[in-house]
Amino acid sequence: MRWTLKPKPEAHKLKHLMEALQVNETVATLLLQRGIETYEAAKTFFRPSLDDIHDPFLMKDMNLAVARIDKAIADGENIMVYGDYDVDGTTSVALVSSYLKTIYPNIASYIPDRYEEGYGLSFQGIDFAEDNDISLIITLDCGIKAIDKVAYASEKNIDIIICDHHRPGTELPKAVAVLDPKRDDCNYPYDELCGCGVGFKLIQALSSKRGQTIEDLFPYLDLVATAIAADIVPLTGENRTLAHFGMQVINSAPRAGIKAIIDQLKKTSLTITDVVFVVAPRINAAGRISQGLHAVTLLTEDDLEVAKQYAASIETYNTERRALDQEITKEAFEQIEKLEEQERFTTVVYNENWHKGVIGIVASRLIETYYRPTLVFTKSGDKIAASARSVKGFDVYNALEQCKEHLIQFGGHKYAAGLTMKEEKYQDFKDAFEEVVKNTIDKNLLTPEILIDTKITLKEITPKFYRILKQFSPFGPQNMSPVFMSTQLQDNGWAKCVGAEKDHLKLNAVQQRSNPIAGIGFNLGDKLSTVKNKKPFDAVYSVDENEWNGNVTLQLRLRDIK
Repeated sequence: MRWTLKPKPEAHKLKHLMEALQVNETVATLLLQRGIETYEAAKTFFRPSLDDIHDPFLMKDMNLAVARIDKAIADGENIMVYGDYDVDGTTSVALVSSYLKTIYPNIASYIPDRYEEGYGLSFQGIDFAEDNDISLIITLDCGIKAIDKVAYASEKNIDIIICDHHRPGTELPKAVAVLDPKRDDCNYPYDELCGCGVGFKLIQALSSKRGQTIEDLFPYLDLVATAIAADIVPLTGENRTLAHFGMQVINSAPRAGIKAIIDQLKKTSLTITDVVFVVAPRINAAGRISQGLHAVTLLTEDDLEVAKQYAASIETYNTERRALDQEITKEAFEQIEKLEEQERFTTVVYNENWHKGVIGIVASRLIETYYRPTLVFTKSGDKIAASARSVKGFDVYNALEQCKEHLIQFGGHKYAAGLTMKEEKYQDFKDAFEEVVKNTIDKNLLTPEILIDTKITLKEITPKFYRILKQFSPFGPQNMSPVFMSTQLQDNGWAKCVGAEKDHLKLNAVQQRSNPIAGIGFNLGDKLSTVKNKKPFDAVYSVDENEWNGNVTLQLRLRDIK
């Protein structure tokens, strides 16, 4: 691991913020590193308000989208709400369809089949709309590159409103309205919304025309927070506000479908991390193993007992997904180990029998081990499809763009993308992708980095300090849980390996006669010799709580030891 200590903020800014907020140097440092330099900015950060949510009509084409939906309602048209099959897409469809149904009955929901139709707006989906006399489609979390599909729909007299957050290509589809804060000509103040966030802006605009306020939309924020967490978008600005209030809904009055998932977990209070690792995978499992529409059905069900039945069936999909994930990851490892090649800058694997629904998860697993830009391919109809994942600091989307002559289509973000190509192009693409990455990546990025906020002493870790740290949540990209470094620590003799495989490290750290504080380092069991016999060591860690037999104590969540 590379340890990178963030630069110390400028002294005059530090002094000003410490005095303005009456906080210590460590807290002021953490705030300045997150771009918070004034009392007012800190107040907004620590006390998010619904007043911080922007006017939806600042988004390009919003007025056109609202006008077209109002016309459809006035004329009695059938409307289809169409979304991608992942968490962002299914929560978006649940959000927009359930809101529209409160004002108009003729609403259908549609999620494409991952295997039959693939990602995004599909010809089959448009044909379904035509067969069912649907004249308006609202796409969510997809559509920004669907130029040919929008043209196809237009030939059938079907209008399309696109709500997306992915990067547009050089040309926009000729839709009635294109809502995407990443459009070059869109001046919306915040461009890091997820797909469900864009969908929320649409219902916010529609509701404002009906005399409703942002408070009336509060019950929908559990869906928005789930999508923000799952889609790994920055936890800054409007996303932070939406996630803050969405987590309140999740923990106090979640919709039946989310409550049904939570009830299975036997947890009383969820953090955004719980949503990422526990709630989101279950919603995702429906689209990965069966049909994403199951997730929409769960998330729009009002009856808790019925929702529990849906949640139980989705839990079955999740169990199956986990088994597939483990099996395919093992096969991918075996394939890589057989390759006996010179040093490579990428990891690219292919097996036509791998389940398309879990190749993205497998790509993430391979990154954890090999830490290279990674592509996992499988067969998809008469083509092959891949999920791409990247290492921190490297834009895999740009790398794919430089290989696009080998591809049929691709799309996504800096760190995650999807693509399809003809099978015979696989080796040419693999070679081209390796060459692009080799020539453009900073070689330091091939070693995992731990970004350290600041150096502290163990004496600073008090209950009051932890209460302040908790107020920095919800955590996510650009507002990660603070990471600290302490030097010249010793274990007081309790260090040992724990866990079924003895691969986790447990210790009690002391520093210059401070009180001991427990530390747990997952997968750091091999570091036991570094801390045994009271040898001095440096540690990188975050601070959290450990609950054991009803006692709650602070502990170090160790990231690395040297």
